[in-house]
Amino acid sequence: MALTTRAVLLTAFGIVPVALWPSGRTVLLWSLVVLAAIALDLALAVSPRRLQIARSADPQVRLGEATDSTLTVRNLGRRRLRALVRDAWQPSAGATGERHSLDLPGGEQRRVTTALRPTRRGDRKADLVTVRSFGPLGVAARQRSLPVPGFVRSLPPFHSRRHLPSRLAMLRQIDGRSAVRTRGQGTEFDSLRDYVEGDDVRSIDWRATARRQHLVVRTWQPERDRRIVLLLDTSRTSAGRVGDIPRLDAAMDAALLLAALASRAGDRVQLLAGDRRIHTRITLVSDRNQLLHELVTGMAPLEPALVEASWSRLAGAVNSLSRRRALVVLLTPLEPAALEEGLLPVLPSLVQHHRVVVASVADAAVNAMADAREDSAQAYDAAAAERSLALKERTSEALSRLGVTVIDADPETLPVRLADHYLLLKSQGLL
Repeated sequence: MALTTRAVLLTAFGIVPVALWPSGRTVLLWSLVVLAAIALDLALAVSPRRLQIARSADPQVRLGEATDSTLTVRNLGRRRLRALVRDAWQPSAGATGERHSLDLPGGEQRRVTTALRPTRRGDRKADLVTVRSFGPLGVAARQRSLPVPGFVRSLPPFHSRRHLPSRLAMLRQIDGRSAVRTRGQGTEFDSLRDYVEGDDVRSIDWRATARRQHLVVRTWQPERDRRIVLLLDTSRTSAGRVGDIPRLDAAMDAALLLAALASRAGDRVQLLAGDRRIHTRITLVSDRNQLLHELVTGMAPLEPALVEASWSRLAGAVNSLSRRRALVVLLTPLEPAALEEGLLPVLPSLVQHHRVVVASVADAAVNAMADAREDSAQAYDAAAAERSLALKERTSEALSRLGVTVIDADPETLPVRLADHYLLLKSQGLL
């Protein structure tokens, strides 16, 4: 039950008869009048139990963009419904206009829409739907909160997609070259052509030369249909924030740019995400347009877990995909303690079968802290920052000695550097 402003005004109006006939009986009689009005209103109000409420299909939207959720309210009774409906959501769903006034005759239905603009990635869930059904006098109302499940899936925003056209142009230059002069692990035979000065003599095809009676060389082109395995670390280290976003979200942005570029190059992209266990596995997508949809949908519900990553299990999941050589990109923060104890012991077996890249989201604030030394407090902060950078450099060198390429950059730069490294490997035939 809920009382309205009219109930307060009706009670306050009792001052008039009490002033005219000041006695305890007058107060009692007026109280009975107010209670009778409330009881009558409650009796005539449509019960919220007589309503049927359904929610539209769960929407998907990129983080920061707007969408909406629609409720369909059906009055199963015969009496007219005058109600206020509140569609409650998590604060991070960014709901606006969630209160709706309804005037619904018996047997009819109405649709009410709540605008949503999520402020965090992931599944933003709906809370209870509260119905406050008023009686004809508007003095009191029946109120009930009903569970109507629903959520809006906030997808990664993919800010780095603005870099995709320029990287696709570079990719077309690589694919459009007439030949690759030296053969690498990621090149395949293209054609034969006449020898010109400057060609590598090792590329001469002696059988073709004998047939044509002049020097002929083999040309090579970057091999297509290579495998790119993206491994997202969702352990505790990915929960740290760099600027306004978690490291995990910045890593997703880099992964999406590389996946979009590699799929356009004709390579097969696979995604694994996990910590102690695998949370997301996307492996069998051949359509490049469908691939990006699957990736952003699979990444959306991922959240950092406050546990250490089980790198032996994650590396085993990578090796279980296929024994065929691949470019494995480990998107994990370059945290010395976590990597030296967990990742370094399992890297040799991974490097033996694959080309491995560690892509880490760096915090530019640490570098700024190391440079600021204007007073004693800043000097202590700078010393702590220098130590942190030195430990990170030591870990990076240890990874490099194992044959791992380390890319450590801020959230704005990391997607571009990772994409450029892929293009470099592609141009040199090293995939």
